[in-house]
Amino acid sequence: MVKKILLIFFLCLTTVTFSQEKSVTRLSASPNPFTSSTTISFDSNEEQGVFLIVKNVLGKTVFKKGYYTKIGKREIVFEAKNLKPGMYIYAIQTKNEVISKRFVIR
Repeated sequence: MVKKILLIFFLCLTTVTFSQEKSVTRLSASPNPFTSSTTISFDSNEEQGVFLIVKNVLGKTVFKKGYYTKIGKREIVFEAKNLKPGMYIYAIQTKNEVISKRFVIR
């Protein structure tokens, strides 16, 4: 009986978790690779506060800044001021999710 209840609870929780719509989609950086700056674009499905986070390949955060976004396509210009050439991971973090990709600085 307890196993059946736990299974039903797990299935309900899984369904709720997977059915939630993402609040940030279509993350991209253009141009990629770049030398001095790139435009990070994404779609926001709600007005919300987000963080743009850039990490090096070792996982150390090298840039973090907060923004407030409205609904629709958003663009953030990122300048690679003091960053060395190489591969980095950039992410948009909301209160409920993190979406990330890679870019290369030449």
